[in-house]
Amino acid sequence: MKKDDFKPDTRYTVAWRDYEGKVRPANLYVYRLYDTFMVARKTDHSGFLYKIGYDQILKIVKETPVSKELQFRIPDAVLKESSWADRTVMERYSSSPALGK
Repeated sequence: MKKDDFKPDTRYTVAWRDYEGKVRPANLYVYRLYDTFMVARKTDHSGFLYKIGYDQILKIVKETPVSKELQFRIPDAVLKESSWADRTVMERYSSSPALGK
């Protein structure tokens, strides 16, 4: 896959190759897109943020845009490309008053 296949503030159901090389299903909320990777949160697991390369995504099964009121908010400093230079996972819990999380 490539950057043009994704949009920020969108939920995706995908098949992806995890960091250990195993193919797994995942539900993602994409926050930011950069040239070689995206910053996304797995919506069916913990509050961790992940750096996912586009080449790790094998197939998009479903794409769902998220309305402005239901979007998860994360500070820009956490999402900056330079913050992800030497990491693949970051523990960060999102807050959404509309969803009570």
